[in-house]
Amino acid sequence: MSAEATNPEARPEARPELRRRGRTRLDLRRLGRAALLGPTSRDRLPDAIGHVAEAHRAHHPDADLSLLRRAYVLAESSHRGQMRKSGEPYITHPLAVTLILAELGAETTTLTASLLHDTVEDTEVTLDQVRAEFGDEVAFIVDGVTKVEKIDYGAAAEPETFRKMLVATGNDVRVMSIKLADRLHNMRTLGVMRPEKQARIAKVTRDVLIPLAERLGVQALKTELEDLVFAILHPEEYEHTRALIAAHAGESDPLPAIADSVRGVLREAGIAAEVVVRPRHFVSVHRISRTRGELRGSDFGRVLVLVGENADCYAVLGELHTCFTPVVSEFKDFVAAPKFNLYQSLHTAVATPEGYVAEVIVRTRQMHRVAEAGVVALGNPYATAPADPGSPADPADCDEERVDPTRPGWLSRLLDWQQSAPDPDTFWSVLRAELAQDREITVFRADGGAPGTISLPAGASCIDAAYAQYGEAAHGCIGARVNGRLTSLSSRLSDGDTVQLLLAQDASSGPAADWLEHAKTPAARIAIGSWLQAHPDSANPTTTPARAPLSVVGARGGGGNAVVDLPDATVRLAGCCTPVPPDAVAGFVVRGGAVTVHRIHCASVAQMRALGRTSVAVHWRATADCRVTLLAESFGRPHLLADLTEAIAREGVEVVSATVEPPVEQRVRHTYTLQLPDATGLPALMRAMRDVPGVYDVRRA
Repeated sequence: MSAEATNPEARPEARPELRRRGRTRLDLRRLGRAALLGPTSRDRLPDAIGHVAEAHRAHHPDADLSLLRRAYVLAESSHRGQMRKSGEPYITHPLAVTLILAELGAETTTLTASLLHDTVEDTEVTLDQVRAEFGDEVAFIVDGVTKVEKIDYGAAAEPETFRKMLVATGNDVRVMSIKLADRLHNMRTLGVMRPEKQARIAKVTRDVLIPLAERLGVQALKTELEDLVFAILHPEEYEHTRALIAAHAGESDPLPAIADSVRGVLREAGIAAEVVVRPRHFVSVHRISRTRGELRGSDFGRVLVLVGENADCYAVLGELHTCFTPVVSEFKDFVAAPKFNLYQSLHTAVATPEGYVAEVIVRTRQMHRVAEAGVVALGNPYATAPADPGSPADPADCDEERVDPTRPGWLSRLLDWQQSAPDPDTFWSVLRAELAQDREITVFRADGGAPGTISLPAGASCIDAAYAQYGEAAHGCIGARVNGRLTSLSSRLSDGDTVQLLLAQDASSGPAADWLEHAKTPAARIAIGSWLQAHPDSANPTTTPARAPLSVVGARGGGGNAVVDLPDATVRLAGCCTPVPPDAVAGFVVRGGAVTVHRIHCASVAQMRALGRTSVAVHWRATADCRVTLLAESFGRPHLLADLTEAIAREGVEVVSATVEPPVEQRVRHTYTLQLPDATGLPALMRAMRDVPGVYDVRRA
């Protein structure tokens, strides 16, 4: 998703869309010691919490601020005497983090935990003290963001800290909200660090924190983190982008005039809407410049239209496409189909008479809040009943595992596979690979089991679906049906596919080594790797020459019961459709004067007619016997051919020929040509063959 925050040089005071309740939004990017300390001295901060209180009341007018004040007193007293490397009192850091979250609309419990988030880690305050003073919920969040002891974990401390934090996030997403705000403030003040340490922290931010911010929908934090990382890791490209933006600032900007035209169109249509220009941030401008080459004035920002209701979004879209020339390829509907990180908006682009192309985003004000703040805008998704505004949830609720109805599929998958990660290095590398997947698909289970859907990363295969549905039992998966059609396990899935997974009955079955080439999810890759490591002989099977199909052939007939109106002609039943009485059939003369008989709906009939083959009338003899070819697909197991042949014999059917192909992915395909004494017995024969253990499909050739 393209980010939409302003660039670091923009002045929020000049942007009317950021005004709320008559108050100008505080500039988060310029928050510093002066904003926190005011005119007072460094060792006295009596009014510092006022900035947080003001921002919090803007979103929650009835919030009880007493909890925040008590948290501030504990944080300030416990951090007293500690200094940051920048020379500021340490208390400025939890205050800045809390102010970031307050500006995003976080509720009181989150802000309380944010003020205290470093007390257990860096001071003498214990988690029990926090729990006794502020309740279990605040203590849970504080514990979730507290780093593990490096003395205990050594080099594994950082990955284990993230593992601990992500597990806590699975129970309460507010843990990660605080971590993201914490990293943002640390990135803002990273200039006091050595260049190599700046680069190391920036890389972790790029690989882990920014993808997490994207997945949790916290775009306001994600976009600034992207710019800060961009400046550290790519200084030359950053300076080039800065120069582009600076050069644009001195030119005529067409976007305000386009926004005025949009306002006029919507005013005439009677649609109440707020129309503003959103400048692109640095990384967004850099991406656009790489794809479009030379930038025009309208490329440095987008027009944002805010309305009241969902229906108004489509009304605005209709007016825009009526009064301007739409760029059809740029239209995306994330209102009807939200992104996996809760994002909703309509995206389009319109061309003006002057030749400019302007991107336009249309959303409701609630969508805008969620687009900016993501999960932070949800408040407390774990509250079981409405509580007093701004008050924390009942601590008793924290004793049970919390179920977040908004928990996305990627987080559930992450919580599952991290339990199987054998060591911190594997967890760390797999986590980065997992977070690099930026799109998701949803597939449906054909068996109707719960849950009815499976969330997977884009590009996932049937192997991934098998492990997501069955866990380690997927070791015995030998095939799948996708949208009703049999396919290999390596087949990639698309959004909306229906998947039926086929498991072998042999409990000793295991995955093939090449499954790792097609598995995309960490859960599948870790499970397959563990099995192969435990069964080294299976991972490197002895190479054997390919076997030819096994065939059992009896006397072959010709036209069976088919009679054609062509004396002395040789009659053949077509192998492509294997007609039997009482199928409607058609005959065609082929080379050598023979007549081939097809079912009337066979695709070959149209081809014969197109080739100008002579059509011959065909009818069935009065006798009821017939010949038919059946395909049987099954799991591989001993004695299967004998069991199938016995089942056929019990139905009184003669086997004319039988072919068994070599197993592929533990699946075996049988082809039988059979002579039936009565064509009406064909359905019963096919049912009897399907009832043989291991057989999962029988159909006519």
